[in-house]
Amino acid sequence: MNKSILVGRLTQEPEVRYTQSGKAVASFTIAVPRIVPKGQHPEADFIPIVAWEKLAEICGNNLTKGRRVLVEGRLQIRSYEDEKGQKRRVAEIVAQNVEFLGGE
Repeated sequence: MNKSILVGRLTQEPEVRYTQSGKAVASFTIAVPRIVPKGQHPEADFIPIVAWEKLAEICGNNLTKGRRVLVEGRLQIRSYEDEKGQKRRVAEIVAQNVEFLGGE
């Protein structure tokens, strides 16, 4: 089963684009705090999130930097070729549900 549930804060405003076929896609990153031993400096992981279609539009219209969210989705690892011809791999969460949480 490939399922991820993350709670964190947006690090920047979502970027909404449209594919050639007209599908909306939103990209954003959330900072998810790590559990660290008491007395140690807090740490976070910065997780890239991708949302599609109606969910992408909702995220683009309602999410702002610093907003606390719960993201439910699946981990996707994809490969692409950059502008220099180098093969790259990226891991991201493809969101299936995004809940806006209090505590802005």
